Amino acid sequence: MSTKERERLRTELGEFSAAGVERAAWGWDQHAGEVQSYRDAERAALHGIEQANRAAEWDQFRRSLFEMTEGRSALVAWRYEHGETGHKAERAAYGAALALFARGHITSEQFAILARPMDEALPWLLPKEPPHERDVSAVPGKPPRQRE
Repeated sequence: MSTKERERLRTELGEFSAAGVERAAWGWDQHAGEVQSYRDAERAALHGIEQANRAAEWDQFRRSLFEMTEGRSALVAWRYEHGETGHKAERAAYGAALALFARGHITSEQFAILARPMDEALPWLLPKEPPHERDVSAVPGKPPRQRE
């Protein structure tokens, strides 16, 4: 993961509105949730990071993201969407960070599996994939959101 990508991800997660957090949570529901391929890709990425002797660096970056989303100094949008929605969005952010950090140590398919949930809110992660339409009936009273 380049320093530029790391900073871009941190900056954009820090600028999320509540709608961005909601979109990332929706992406989690659509693409990861209980999917075994996600867990397999996650294990492969962690193994690749360990094999590259970058586990300490990964852990530091992961903790810095957690502090933005869940810690004492959590950003407003993340505090607003605290609870199940926020936790799903955090998992999507974790997957995207893991994908970027492990790039070069995982396959492109594993990268896409990990990045896809957050790609719903940050389309630069998988620029060749079109946005997915949200099912309005899945969120009563809320209009479908456009990619942010």
